[in-house]
Amino acid sequence: MQLAAVLWDMDGLLVDSEPLWTVAEVALAEELGGTWSDQLKAAIAGTRLDIAVPAILEHYGCDTDPATVTWASQWLLARMVTLYQEDPPLLPGVPELLGAIHDAGIPQALVSSSFRVLVDAVLAHGYGPFALSLCGDEVGHGKPHPEPYLTAAARLGVDPAACVVLEDSAAGVLSGEAAGCAVVAVPSVPGVSVLQTARTWVRRSLAEVDLLQLQQLVAAR
Repeated sequence: MQLAAVLWDMDGLLVDSEPLWTVAEVALAEELGGTWSDQLKAAIAGTRLDIAVPAILEHYGCDTDPATVTWASQWLLARMVTLYQEDPPLLPGVPELLGAIHDAGIPQALVSSSFRVLVDAVLAHGYGPFALSLCGDEVGHGKPHPEPYLTAAARLGVDPAACVVLEDSAAGVLSGEAAGCAVVAVPSVPGVSVLQTARTWVRRSLAEVDLLQLQQLVAAR
């Protein structure tokens, strides 16, 4: 089987945005009268706001009613849009891998749990090229459900089994695996661990990954 497409996560995989999220999350924890927890960070990594925000509120003993969840979600989104006004740097190995995949004529998609307002704020800095982007508020079920990666593959018109998902979170890896894709995991949040298998490779950085390896991962199915 030949590599048909590469599906990129965004936060902590494409761009070094997890430190920015931590700035916003620490500030929100202070608003809620608490101190940010690295264990909580690991637990919510890669999930949509509708999963992450109730978990944050529950962790700090706050109400999780719809109004409070909406307030906290909007608070985080507004803070992140401001933080994204400065270029979040691409992570090591990303420019080279993006370029090699593009030069080979293989389509690439950005598949993020972040909402459209945040994805567009990142893409405004010219990162890519991506044939399409799919955001957390544009699917019925977020990661770790397979819907995001199945939807992206369908829109590209390719077999998910011929796709490689590039991820940094456990939720994202589970989403890619459940969609039937091969996965390269580069965990970026302390406390996040991923089990390496024949179809899921774990690497310390995308600087350790090249196009030939992605092709080999798909061909080894």
